[in-house]
Amino acid sequence: MVTYIIRRLLQTIPVLIGVSILVFSLMHLIPGDAAQIMAGEAASEETVEQIREKLGLNEPLYVQYFTYISNAVQGDLGYSVRSGRAVMDEIKVRFWVTAELAFYATLLAVFIGLIAGIISAVRHYTVADVSIMIIALFGLSMPNFWMGLVLIDWFAIGGDWLPDWMKMRPSGWGDSWRQVILPVVTLGTGGAAIIARMTRSSMLEVIGQDYIRTARAKGLSDRIVTYRHALKNALIPVITVVGLEFGAFLGGAVITETIFAINGMGRLTIQAIQTRDFPIVQGTVLVISLLFVFVNLLVDISYRMLNKRIDLN
Repeated sequence: MVTYIIRRLLQTIPVLIGVSILVFSLMHLIPGDAAQIMAGEAASEETVEQIREKLGLNEPLYVQYFTYISNAVQGDLGYSVRSGRAVMDEIKVRFWVTAELAFYATLLAVFIGLIAGIISAVRHYTVADVSIMIIALFGLSMPNFWMGLVLIDWFAIGGDWLPDWMKMRPSGWGDSWRQVILPVVTLGTGGAAIIARMTRSSMLEVIGQDYIRTARAKGLSDRIVTYRHALKNALIPVITVVGLEFGAFLGGAVITETIFAINGMGRLTIQAIQTRDFPIVQGTVLVISLLFVFVNLLVDISYRMLNKRIDLN
């Protein structure tokens, strides 16, 4: 296991290098002069030159890249053009908000998706199966921005049919459970639909295996066969989807945080784009990419925990 983890960490190095190149290229792929764009059209040449000097844009590209990487390894992602604060300090303030939102959305998606997928697989080709798959298709088809606005209208602004203690708050995060539910449901609904469909497909494949029929022939109850034998093996592809969905939730938080006015990394990225604060954009994209790579590593390690027969060496 230790050897596998070390090997996987080494394999992430090329990925991280590729991510760093893409993130670094953000500032140089935009049309025009990046310093002029950040300063604004009405800025004086002196102001533009100060920004260019501050960001090191006068240096050759390869020098800028290696300077960026060496600083990033030390935790220095530069300084915000808008606020003048260190990019890492700006991210630290918002990171845990986005991480909590993505984590809660993942829990909701896994909880609903697993239950729905198991019921659909065990009762396949019944009314329950068809109903769950239709609902899953509907949930998968709804974009986050539409889902969020509908929930706000039903349970917050237009929630006159609810008692006061049940009305949701359409903005903010963490001060009350009424601020948390709507963003989590908005972000997690699509993931729940994907997990439900994957769980159903994986469970149906495992249920048709010979060892499942043997377990039933021995007289084991359907509950034991389903949860102890079928589900454990069916979870392996589902775990992969869960890891990918967590990464998708980190990216999808951009829309959700904007709709619900949540001060997380997603909203920080949008504000940075609107104000042309490219160091912030680079920093948020890099941090989210690193977190996504780390989550994928945890997913790979979890395979062996679910199935001892999987060889990691």
